[in-house]
Amino acid sequence: MAGRLMRGVLSGLKWALCAVGGVTLILTAMIATPLQRPPELRSVSDSAKGIDWSTLPPLERFQARDGTWIGFRHYAPTGSATGRGAIFIHGSSGSSGTVNHALTAAIAAHGVETWALDVRGHGGSGTHGDIGYVGQLEDDLVDFIAELRKTAPDLPLTLVGHSAGGGFALRVAATPIMRDMFVRTVLLAPYLGYDAPTNWPHSGGWANADLPRLLGLAALRKLGIDCCEQLPVLAFAVRPNLDKILVSTYSDRLMRNFATRGYRIDLAATTRPITIFGGAEDEMMISDKYADTVQAIKPSVDVKIIDGVNHMGIVTSPKAISVIAADVATRGAGQS
Repeated sequence: MAGRLMRGVLSGLKWALCAVGGVTLILTAMIATPLQRPPELRSVSDSAKGIDWSTLPPLERFQARDGTWIGFRHYAPTGSATGRGAIFIHGSSGSSGTVNHALTAAIAAHGVETWALDVRGHGGSGTHGDIGYVGQLEDDLVDFIAELRKTAPDLPLTLVGHSAGGGFALRVAATPIMRDMFVRTVLLAPYLGYDAPTNWPHSGGWANADLPRLLGLAALRKLGIDCCEQLPVLAFAVRPNLDKILVSTYSDRLMRNFATRGYRIDLAATTRPITIFGGAEDEMMISDKYADTVQAIKPSVDVKIIDGVNHMGIVTSPKAISVIAADVATRGAGQS
C-alpha cells in the first residue's frame, strides 16, 4: 500500500517537473526570439528637411534622483511674454534636438517659456533604449519640474507630448502626484496604446514589436518573476546611419513606461483640460477616430484635426505649427 502511494507521488512529481520544464523551454524560446527591425520609413527621415537648426538651444543637464544626468533644452520666450510655460515630450526614438525643434521654437516665439526634455533612454539622458524600472520616467519628470521651479516657482505649465510622448503625457496627466503640476495637457498625434482603435497596423510601418518575447516576459511577470526587462522588444524604422541620434530599439521596461497605462484608465483619471491635435494625413495614427475613442470616456476632451498634415508634419509643417503654438500660448486652464 505504502509502495503504491509512493510510486503515485513520484509519478505525479515527475509529470509536474516535466510540465515546469516544458513551460520553461517554451518561455525561453519565446524570449530568445530575435527582434526584427523594420526598413526605414521615409516620411520620418524626410521630416528633418527644411528645419532651421541655427536656433536650436544648447543641451543642458540636471541630475535626477539616481544621479543620472538628464538632458533638456530651454527656449526663452521671445516677443511678448505670456507668463506661461510649456514642457515638451518628444516621440519614440527622438530627443529634444530632433525635428520637434520647429514646434518648440515656435511656441517660445509666441511668448511661452519652453523646455524640451530628453526622456531617459533618449538623446543625452542615460542609456539609449533602456531605463532602470517602470515608473522612472515619471520620477525624472517630477525631478525636472522641481529643478525648473527654482527659477520659475509660479509659472503655469502646459504639458505637450507628440506621438509616444503624447501617450506618456496622458499617463502623466492621470498620475495623482503629477495631476496638479500642469494646468493643461496637449497631445499631438498621440499613440494611445496597442489596443486603441486609433492605430494603423505596426504604426504604419514605423514600429515592429517582438510579440513572442513580449508575451514571454508578460507571462514571467504574472508568475512574479521580473527578469530580462532590459531586452529589446520594439524596433523602429530609423535610417541606419542615424543610430547615434535616434534610438532604434526600446527595452521592455522603456516601452511599458513611455506609454499610457491604458488609454481608458488614464483618460478616466485625468482632472485637467486636454486637447488632442491630429493630422488628417497621418500615416501612423487613424486621426478621424480620435474624437469617438476619447470622448466616449472623457467627453470634455477637445479634438482638432488639421488637414494636409501627416504624423511628423504635426510638429514640422508651418500650418500645424502655427495653430498649435498659438493654442499653447493663448488657451488656459479653464479651456479644454
